Amino acid sequence: MRHTELTMGRSFALAFDDGDDFVAELTGFCAEMGIRQAIIPMFLGGFRQVTLVGTTGPLEDPEAPVWDETVLHTVEAVGSATLAWSPENDALAPHIHVAVGRKDLAAAGNVSHLLQAEVQFIQEMFLREVVSPQMLRPLCGPHAVPTLSFALLPEADTL
Repeated sequence: MRHTELTMGRSFALAFDDGDDFVAELTGFCAEMGIRQAIIPMFLGGFRQVTLVGTTGPLEDPEAPVWDETVLHTVEAVGSATLAWSPENDALAPHIHVAVGRKDLAAAGNVSHLLQAEVQFIQEMFLREVVSPQMLRPLCGPHAVPTLSFALLPEADTL
């Protein structure tokens, strides 16, 4: 296990609108605001369509990550996330998990890593910027899984 104390920065409330591309809007907002790392303690609302990591077939290797995708339609969702910087891609690397309930199946649920989603009606989110330490998401381990790590930022020179 790795751990570090966080110094928090700005806090934001975001309201996504019907038809918004959830991940594109989130990463666009972060770029506009200069956010390279954050925690998202909670978001909730509806998705017209959501793509999650998952498969309906047997796992070839239960110890390996699953990279397959499954698409669900018309769901209610609650989730949380961390946003860190990918050194390999020099870009924001969101790690978003959701629990969704399908409206057409008596709210039958699925829980997984969110890959993409289209907002239906509204999504409400609370985002807390992390000022330090630097949060990175390099590819690690035998399966090259993007993994959260921490790097101390260099201290400013003082006179």
